Amino acid sequence: MAEIWSEEQLIADGFERVYTESEWYGEPWAGLADIDGKPHHFEIEHSRQVDEYRVWPASEAVAELEREQWAIYARWCERREAGEVGQESHPGHGGVDARYDELELLLAPHRLAPDGARRLRCELRFVAGVDVRYRVEGPDYWLRWRPEPR
Repeated sequence: MAEIWSEEQLIADGFERVYTESEWYGEPWAGLADIDGKPHHFEIEHSRQVDEYRVWPASEAVAELEREQWAIYARWCERREAGEVGQESHPGHGGVDARYDELELLLAPHRLAPDGARRLRCELRFVAGVDVRYRVEGPDYWLRWRPEPR
């Protein structure tokens, strides 16, 4: 079992909130998280045998849209866990939730890492008292960002 931490301890240790996760393969690969107190997109880049992330700022308007789409997904996860819906109703399949699809189109250009995106590494810690992996307020972990040593 992974160690879990209170939000107070996470903040004290320099970890920041994760709002969305768009890819996960044993670790976060892409999503939206605070970096230096402001929302940023992040995307993993496998290079030189280390996991390095490209990160770039997201405007407050874009961050709101990202959180709205995440909330649709998180509510679907709740219904799936309760046995109310099956995998076929996943909003990411397209044609299932019109607003989710609209948000996907609106957000697509903002999810592309721009030239000059910063490169950082991160450390993950799980939040104590969270028994649901995907919550409307974000996934059950926070990240601490550090410059990639050169």
